[in-house]
Amino acid sequence: MTTALSARALASLLAGWHTIGGGPAYSLLADRIRLLILDGRIALGTRLPAERELATQLELSRTTVSAAYGALRETGYLTSIRGSGSVARMPLAGSIAPDPQQSELLDLSKATLPAIPAVARAAETAAAQLPAYLGESGFDPIGIRVLREALAQRYTERGLPTDADQIMVTVGAQHAIALIARTLLSRGDRALIENPTYPHGLEALRGAGARMVPISVTTDGGWDEDGTEQAIQRSSPAIGYLMPDHHNPTGVSMPPEQRARVLALAERHGTSLIADETMAELGFGGDPEHPPFAAFGRALTIGSVGKTVWGGLRLGWIRADRSVIQRLVRARFAGDLGTPILEQLIVTALLPDYDRILEERRALLRTGHDFLVRELRTRFPDWEVPSAQGGLTLWVNLGVPVSSQLTLAARNEGLTLAAGPRFGLDGAFERFLRIPFSYPQDQTLRAVEALQRAWQTVLRHPVPASDELLPQVI
Repeated sequence: MTTALSARALASLLAGWHTIGGGPAYSLLADRIRLLILDGRIALGTRLPAERELATQLELSRTTVSAAYGALRETGYLTSIRGSGSVARMPLAGSIAPDPQQSELLDLSKATLPAIPAVARAAETAAAQLPAYLGESGFDPIGIRVLREALAQRYTERGLPTDADQIMVTVGAQHAIALIARTLLSRGDRALIENPTYPHGLEALRGAGARMVPISVTTDGGWDEDGTEQAIQRSSPAIGYLMPDHHNPTGVSMPPEQRARVLALAERHGTSLIADETMAELGFGGDPEHPPFAAFGRALTIGSVGKTVWGGLRLGWIRADRSVIQRLVRARFAGDLGTPILEQLIVTALLPDYDRILEERRALLRTGHDFLVRELRTRFPDWEVPSAQGGLTLWVNLGVPVSSQLTLAARNEGLTLAAGPRFGLDGAFERFLRIPFSYPQDQTLRAVEALQRAWQTVLRHPVPASDELLPQVI
């Protein structure tokens, strides 16, 4: 079923599209729509509004909108389907002539670390162990016991007593979020979610039909506790999705006392809280590491090795009460038939050395963080560049609502970044930009130099002095 985007909704996403760059209006409009598709704010398969409707909403001639849509079709970002109008898509590989500039793009839209050499050695160990499992079907919805026992032991050592029956192994953290959402949510239920938040977590909840109840998280104040209390008391959400450790994108962590209060409040109102702890052990600021979120009250916990070891290892897990794990097992076969055995064996082989791996990762991130903060504060004195105590990213306040414009200008300089609204509900956070510090220093320097050139491009054009161009968040 094709999802339709109204002219009014698209106009909100396009706010300020004409304030950057030169050239004809149709080209600027096409560039902004292309950015929205690349950024994921217009989902693939979405039907865009009719040309006449969008032209009326933007107060443009239909000819301008028609030319913009035509340019997007030529480059493969829109396709015309009889009866469905213009539908968002991505260009097929080889369908358009390669652009030498695009092939040189430095992609910092992903907050990731490079793989460690130990992955290859662990894969050799796992391959040698694989024959012992070949007599089984391989369709295992809960995960091999040796891995679940190792993960349970790690939770126990971190202050949360756990046994193997409280662990389900998943195909990464994103799969875990989606599985929990479709198991615990009914369409139309409310879901508590941070704003800003991890975009794919938001997408998983929306995919399950949830109605969002946002709570504010900031780099200087953390979680708005009064707002969280009011949101839970007034809406009694069925579930809540939180990232309490090194929150993506702000980098903040929730204090222990606040964790206990939020969990107690959620339990009183029947709200099941999901703690995304994929970056919980990536603290490098010297603060003591907190026990797992569920050590302070009842919660479901999500973990993975995607951020700590390598994104190519598509393996995560859920830690929850046995009754919840049983529900998830029963629901899982509707979506997939289990986690690959070989990848489970690879992670099992890595876990005995996991503490050393984490120490090396923290040292790498500390160096990357300090370098990026120093470069940004030197080159962009008007920006608010916070320091983080862990995680992979900085949530930078640009001071003016031009994040989408800057992201588009950066792409023209060979740099891909995720604009601030990618992490918010309904187009918020045009003042912010997420910048990862997890890349090698030479790539980070190239990125900052490209960003500096892009910023000069933005400054040459009118910049809104207020939030008038920001869409309303409801």
